[in-house]
Amino acid sequence: MTALTLFPAVDIQNGQAVQLTQGLAGSEKVFGDPLTAALRWQDAGAEWLHLVDLDAAFGRGSNAELIAAIIERLSLKVELSGGLRDDAALQRALATGCRRVNIGTAALENPEWCERAIVEHGDRIGIAIDVKGSRLAARGWVREGGDWAEAIDRLSAAGCATFVVTDVKSDGMLSGPNLDLLRQVATRTDAQVIASGGIARLDDLRALRELVPLGVTGAIIGTALYVGNFTLPDALAVACGQPG
Repeated sequence: MTALTLFPAVDIQNGQAVQLTQGLAGSEKVFGDPLTAALRWQDAGAEWLHLVDLDAAFGRGSNAELIAAIIERLSLKVELSGGLRDDAALQRALATGCRRVNIGTAALENPEWCERAIVEHGDRIGIAIDVKGSRLAARGWVREGGDWAEAIDRLSAAGCATFVVTDVKSDGMLSGPNLDLLRQVATRTDAQVIASGGIARLDDLRALRELVPLGVTGAIIGTALYVGNFTLPDALAVACGQPG
C-alpha cells in the first residue's frame, strides 16, 4: 500500500483564510493571513496545498492577485479551485504556476467545455465532484445538478485524471469522511480520487488509507488542522502508514 497524499486547505474569502461549515456562506471561521497559513503547512512538511478562492466560487469577487502572489512564494505543489467557469479564468489560474486546477460548477453547467479543457491540459485539470445525497451540488453549493455517477462516467471517458470528491453534508463538520461514497466513486473510475470533507481525527486518515488500493489516493484537511485536532506532521506520519 502506498502513502495517502495530504492536501492542507487554505480557503480564501475577503483576503482572509477561512473555513466554512457545509460550504455555507456566513458560517465561516476566520484564521488570518492566507500566506501565513500556506507557509505554515509548507514548513510542516506538506508536499501539496489545496488553495480555494471562495469569493470566485460564490460569484461575488476574486482573490486572483492574492492567490498568484501566494503561489509565487511557495515551493510545494498547489491545487487551485474556485470560480473556474470560462477560458479566461482557467488560463489565469494555470498561469499562476499551480500544479493543478479543479473545475467544479463548469463541469456541471458546461460539460463540453470541461471535456475540452481536459483534452488540452491533461492532468493539470481536476474535477471537483461535490455531492449532496445522490445529487451534484453546484455554484458554491447553493444549487443542485444531476446524478454524480453520470458526471464521473462522462468525465472519466474524456480522460479526467483526478476527481476531488466532497460530501457537502460532512464538510467542515468534523464528522468523518463518507467512506461509502468514496468507495463508490473509486469503483467507477480509473482516475485518482481525493477525499474532501469531514476529516476530524487521525483514525479518519487511517480509514482513508485503507482505500488507497481502490484509487482514493489523497485527502484534503481543513478545519481539523486549524482547530488543532492533530498536527500536520502527525497526519503525514499516519498517511505514510507509520504507527502512532
